[in-house]
Amino acid sequence: MDTAAAALPAFVALLLLSPWPLLGSAQGQFSAGGCTFDDGPGACDYHQDLYDDFEWVHVSAQEPHYLPPEMPQGSYMIVDSSDHDPGEKARLQLPTMKENDTHCIDFSYLLYSQKGSNPGTLNILVRVNKGPLANPIWNVTGFTGRDWLRAELAVSTFWPNEYQVIFEAEVSGGRSGYIAIDDIQVLSYPCDKSPHFLRLGDVEVNAGQNATFQCIATGRDAVHNKLWLQRRNGEDIPVAQTKNINHRRFAASFRLQEVTKTDQDLYRCVTQSERGSGVSNFAQLIVREPPRPIAPPQLLGVGPTYLLIQLNANSIIGDGPIILKEVEYRMTSGSWTETHAVNAPTYKLWHLDPDTEYEIRVLLTRPGEGGTGLPGPPLITRTKCAEPMRTPKTLKIAEIQARRIAVDWESLGYNITRCHTFNVTICYHYFRGHNESKADCLDMDPKAPQHVVNHLPPYTNVSLKMILTNPEGRKESEETVIQTDEDVPGPVPVKSLQGTSFENKIFLNWKEPLDPNGIITQYEVSYSSIRSFDPAVPVAGPPQTVSNLWNSTHHVFMHLHPGTTYQFFIRASTVKGFGPATAINVTTNISAPTLPDYEGVDASLNETATTITVLLRPAQAKGAPISAYQIVVEELHPHRTRREAGAMECYQVPVTYHSAMSGGAPYYFAAELPPGNLPEPAPFTVGDNRTYQGFWNPPLAPRKGYNIYFQAMSSVEKETKTQCVRIATK
Repeated sequence: MDTAAAALPAFVALLLLSPWPLLGSAQGQFSAGGCTFDDGPGACDYHQDLYDDFEWVHVSAQEPHYLPPEMPQGSYMIVDSSDHDPGEKARLQLPTMKENDTHCIDFSYLLYSQKGSNPGTLNILVRVNKGPLANPIWNVTGFTGRDWLRAELAVSTFWPNEYQVIFEAEVSGGRSGYIAIDDIQVLSYPCDKSPHFLRLGDVEVNAGQNATFQCIATGRDAVHNKLWLQRRNGEDIPVAQTKNINHRRFAASFRLQEVTKTDQDLYRCVTQSERGSGVSNFAQLIVREPPRPIAPPQLLGVGPTYLLIQLNANSIIGDGPIILKEVEYRMTSGSWTETHAVNAPTYKLWHLDPDTEYEIRVLLTRPGEGGTGLPGPPLITRTKCAEPMRTPKTLKIAEIQARRIAVDWESLGYNITRCHTFNVTICYHYFRGHNESKADCLDMDPKAPQHVVNHLPPYTNVSLKMILTNPEGRKESEETVIQTDEDVPGPVPVKSLQGTSFENKIFLNWKEPLDPNGIITQYEVSYSSIRSFDPAVPVAGPPQTVSNLWNSTHHVFMHLHPGTTYQFFIRASTVKGFGPATAINVTTNISAPTLPDYEGVDASLNETATTITVLLRPAQAKGAPISAYQIVVEELHPHRTRREAGAMECYQVPVTYHSAMSGGAPYYFAAELPPGNLPEPAPFTVGDNRTYQGFWNPPLAPRKGYNIYFQAMSSVEKETKTQCVRIATK
């Protein structure tokens, strides 16, 4: 400031405010960057900002001006707020500082208005490397008086960075008064009243972690000043903690919480007091993104208890270097997670559960706290099944019936099956008589606690075993032999039934059922007559029943009617009851008709030389109706033994008279009478020379002897029975 200006005449009324020239030639007496403005700002290499709203005005002590008389005399830079709108700004730029040193910028300033109102704000900005302006590191606002005040600005520059100090005047809403600066000095030693910051180092953290800047400054009582961390974009971060290191040095800590990539920027430390301000160099906050694999692990091999994988971690998202690789895996159905450090490109996970789905991811870690990135994409795969752990325990028989067996078995959990996909099979086999055998296997529902084996033969030893299989193997239980329960027997074989007929009895025998289904305890035979050749026999009577012991397979049925058909039903029994019956029809033999007793009775009614008349009495049928009556004539010879009438055999073969004469037969049939011809006793003349049913009744020879026989014959189907009696002798 030029003090000679104070000698100017007081009556000078016209104040000339002229813009300063771009360049000057009288700054050699000042240190680099300082300026007294005697020759204007251009002489000091000061420049107006090309992008502000208006310009600072140079007041020269050598030229008249129109400022109020109470304003300071001399040369300086000034802004008249009344000439501009509120909020408009003018910026004056100092030369760029590149020295790797500590600078102290000392300057004079005032903010004055005649009415004491607020003319505006004076801001000090420090721009680094031609970057953004950021927020002011020092400012003053409001009325300060008409006297000059001094302030210091402690700036630390470090190569290769460059700094530029900017004085900014901002017009207030009152639009009256002046903002002025003068005598700017750039000193190469520390400020006396403002603290100087030591070099602020870069901070590197991983995303999501807290970043801490520690600013260390020198200066007395500086710890009580206003402190903040300033971001290049203008954001201010309040101080977290301050502490005195010694009587001339203190430290201030600033903490950024859980930083992300958007927080990566340049930051510097700023302190401010009424006497001035200090500003550090810009340091960089470097936010590293923890690495994360792009691709999932690759499956190389699989077994029941292991998985072999390739980490596949060469391509990543995020920042390196990678200092740790880990494999994280878990069951997809579980909540636990296990992590293994890996130092090879492949890794084998051991001690896994068979047939279990696993989710496998790779974790990558870079240096620093929080350097572990998110897990990479998952590989979801499944181990193979293992062979079942052991054989199933012995089957438990829940129920035994004649033709089925219900089987219980232990619950087959995963610890036994070692596989979620498995089959349970019951296999059985048995042998029976008649070379009958069978073997079969039945698949069961593994979730059902019981299974039924059906269609088994009764009273048979059945061998059972359970087989547990999965894709990797099988286990078989020990065989259990169970005898099925008895059942009612099968039928007596039809072909084994044999009946032997007599006239009044039947002998019946049979064999044991082919399927006894147990121990035969008895046989039961029920029988009844169903028809008879003899109409006189009643056939509507109730059936009769006989029982035989288990070892008796025959029976004689007595007191039957001849010529009658009987129906027999034979069935066998076990403790479970009777089986089905087998039927057979057997017919008794017919009996010969019964003739009246002629013993002691002379049936001769009349006798001539060639005839004899006898009394014929009807016979009684037995089992079959009378088919015919026959008259037989036997010629007596002296040398032939006479037949006894009561013990003789009847003449079964009919012989005519001519056949007897030509063949030498001792007898001939004289007549055959239908039964209807003899409903009651009637005479018959032997030798009447007539023909009866094809038989000629010739006259008897007068000088020969004869026996006369009377026969009754019953004939049905292929059976013929004849009864005869001698009724006369001539």
